[in-house]
Amino acid sequence: MSTEEKSLDELRTEIEDIDREIVELIARRTYVADTIAEVKSERDLPTTDEGQEDKVMDRAGENADKFDVDSNLVKAVFRLLIELNKVEQRQNR
Repeated sequence: MSTEEKSLDELRTEIEDIDREIVELIARRTYVADTIAEVKSERDLPTTDEGQEDKVMDRAGENADKFDVDSNLVKAVFRLLIELNKVEQRQNR
């Protein structure tokens, strides 16, 4: 169905579905990050791993380019996710 054939309500419903999927993916990512935090704690490793963060940011930029999305925007979202995970890791230690 082309955009001309879709109504505004249909498009908004599509956005709602995408938003739900984004939240689901954030929840999955957070669960895995929490598990990583547990492993770090058990092994007495530091919360912050700048090398790994750099890899995540590089991958985010590459994926943004791959899907023709503004890489600065995508990197900002990932930076926020990383920072939120680090705050949670520090609170749970």
